[in-house]
Amino acid sequence: MKDKIVSIAKELLPYIIIVIVVFGIKTYIATPVLVDGSSMSPTLSDKQFLILNRSTKKLNRNDIVVFEHDNSKLIKRIIALPGETIEYKDGILYINDRKYDDKFASITENFDLTNFGIQKLPENFYFLLGDNRNNSIDSRIIGPVNIEKINGKVVFSLYPFNTFGKIEK
Repeated sequence: MKDKIVSIAKELLPYIIIVIVVFGIKTYIATPVLVDGSSMSPTLSDKQFLILNRSTKKLNRNDIVVFEHDNSKLIKRIIALPGETIEYKDGILYINDRKYDDKFASITENFDLTNFGIQKLPENFYFLLGDNRNNSIDSRIIGPVNIEKINGKVVFSLYPFNTFGKIEK
């Protein structure tokens, strides 16, 4: 009986290791993400299947990230970094009082951080916007997002196949 148990355990061991490795990769390194809605259009499309890099916490302006808000996962673009000021005025983006190129600025209504009672982004907080500014629940509504709420950076598109490849900023 003992030999039979050892034999079964030896047979199952590779499968157990595979499950642990796959779970570890999905939890800590990379995980699939499905776009739900049009808030990142035209960059991302509804039902587009993406890969999220969960292992990076080095985030830069224009990275596309997934974060948690009200028990949902949202996909948005990083516009401003911790310690920066941000203002949209007359279709122009200003970061730290300097003009900054934002290809969606012309469709963004006037906005600045004083709407939230702050002058600049606190440490570990990011300002995130959807590319479809007229149809996006983003930092203009929910406020700056703490890095602890950010699940990772979108790095690759798998489907539809005409979008296959690295995500361009």
